[in-house]
Amino acid sequence: MNPRALSEWLQQWFRRKSGEPAYRQLYRLLRQGILEGHVRAGTRLPASRELAGDLAISRNTVLQAYEQLAEEGYVSAAVGRGTFVEDISHDLPVEAAPVGAGSEVDPTVGESRNLSKRGERLMASLGYSERQHGAFMAGVPDVTEFPVQQWLRIHNRHWRKLRPELLSYAPSGGYPPLRQALSDYLRASRSVNGDAGQVLVTSGIHQALDIVTRLLCDPGDRVWVEDPAYWGIRNILLSHGLDVVGIPVDSEGMNPTNEQMRQPPRLIVVTPSHQYPLGVVMSLARRRRILEYARQHNCWVLEDDYDSDFRYGARPLPSLQGLDEAALVIYAGSFSKTLYPGLRLGYAVAPTSVAQALASGLADLFREGQLMTQAVMAEFLREGFVSSHMRRMRSLYAARRDRLIVAVQAHYGSRFKVVGDKAGLHLVLALPDHVDDVRICREAYLRGLMARPLSMYYLQPERAKKGLVLGYACVREEEIGPAFALLAGVIDTELNA
Repeated sequence: MNPRALSEWLQQWFRRKSGEPAYRQLYRLLRQGILEGHVRAGTRLPASRELAGDLAISRNTVLQAYEQLAEEGYVSAAVGRGTFVEDISHDLPVEAAPVGAGSEVDPTVGESRNLSKRGERLMASLGYSERQHGAFMAGVPDVTEFPVQQWLRIHNRHWRKLRPELLSYAPSGGYPPLRQALSDYLRASRSVNGDAGQVLVTSGIHQALDIVTRLLCDPGDRVWVEDPAYWGIRNILLSHGLDVVGIPVDSEGMNPTNEQMRQPPRLIVVTPSHQYPLGVVMSLARRRRILEYARQHNCWVLEDDYDSDFRYGARPLPSLQGLDEAALVIYAGSFSKTLYPGLRLGYAVAPTSVAQALASGLADLFREGQLMTQAVMAEFLREGFVSSHMRRMRSLYAARRDRLIVAVQAHYGSRFKVVGDKAGLHLVLALPDHVDDVRICREAYLRGLMARPLSMYYLQPERAKKGLVLGYACVREEEIGPAFALLAGVIDTELNA
C-alpha cells in the first residue's frame, strides 16, 4: 500500500465526529491496520501535512498519532525520508497472526467496544513513557545515589527481629510509627499542621488523589486543576467522571478568571511549591487568595507538594496547608523524588473532619500492605537519613541544573528563555509559537532523548505554549552537554523546516 492509498483507506474509516479524540482514533486505525496486515512492513506513512489536509485535522494531531506509534515500536522515522512501518511479525504470538489483506473487518470495532466511556477517555489521554531514566526525563531522581547501605541496615534489622504483623495487611491509615514520624518530619520541614491521626500512608500522589475524589466528590462535580497540568492528576479526575476545569497559571501560580470564580468547584487541586510543568512557585499572596476563596465557598483543596524539597537559592515557602485556618486543605506528597520512584510510598495529611473516613476508605478499597517497608521508612526518617540525603542531592542537582543552563546558553544565548529553574528536578525551554514541540520530542525520542512537549500538558489547546520540559536530575553532569548538543540538532532542524 503506497502513501496515497493508505491515506484513502484512512479517510474511509476516520470519523471526525466520533466522540473519540482525533489523534487517538488515527493512532488506533493505523495500529489496527498494521496488526491485521492491511498496512505492511516497509510501508511509508503519508506525510503529516498531507494527511492532515486529507482528514481535515491539524498537523499536530497527525504527528501525535505518529509519535505514539513510534514509541510503541510500530513505526520508525528516517530523517529526510519519512516514517515507515516496522516489521513486527516476530513480536506477535501465533494466535495473533495477521488476517488476510482482503478482510472486511471494521478496524474501528474491537478496542473501543470493550471499554467504558471512562476507560476510553483515559486511553485517549495517556501520558506515561516506557522509558523512565536518562536525558532528559523529567520528574525522575538519580536513583543510583540512593543510600543503600543505611536502608539495608535498618531493613535487615527488622527481618532479624521479625514480627508477624509486619507481613500482614496494613492497619487503617498505615503503620502507626511511620504516621508519627511523618507528622514530626512534615511539621519541621514544611510547616504542616496535624497529628499522626491525620496522616495517611499511601502508595503515592495518584492514590492520595484517587481516595480523595472517591470519598469527597460525586460524578459531575466541578474540579479546578492548573492549566497546564500533570497528566496523571488530570486522568484520575477524568476517570472518576468529574468536570475538570483548567485554570490558567501565570508567574504567581493558579489564577482563575472572574468568570471561573463565579462557578465554585467542589475540589481545587494545586501544586504551589513547584508547578508542573511550568515550574512556577506560587506567591504568598496567591496562596492566601486561594485559601480565602475556598473558605468562602467551602471547597476542598488538595495540595500536591511537588518537588518542595529541592529549591535553589532560597528557602521553600511554607506549605499551603500550614496557612489553612478553615481545615479545608489536604496535603499530599511522596518519596518518589527524594528517594526513588519504585519505592511507591507517599502520604497525605487530612483535616480531622475527614481523616478517619479517608483512612478507612483506603484500607477497605485497596487492602494496603508493605508494612515492612513502612517500618523501615519510619526509622529512616527518625534517624535523619532522609534529610541528609536530600541535602546532598540538592547540591548535586543544582550543579546539573547549572550545567544544563550553560549548555542551553552555549547553543542559543538569550534567544530562548529558560523558565521554572528555581526549584525541582526539571526546567522548561520556551520555544517560539510556530515550532512543533511534539515533533521535536518524537524525533528526540528516536535518538534516545526523552524531552516532553510543553504544549501537550494544556487542557485548552488554544492557550498552549510551545516548549520542552527537560529533566536534569537523572543525567550525569558530564553527559548533559553532549546530550543537549544532540537535542539542539533536532531543535535546529525543526526551526529551519
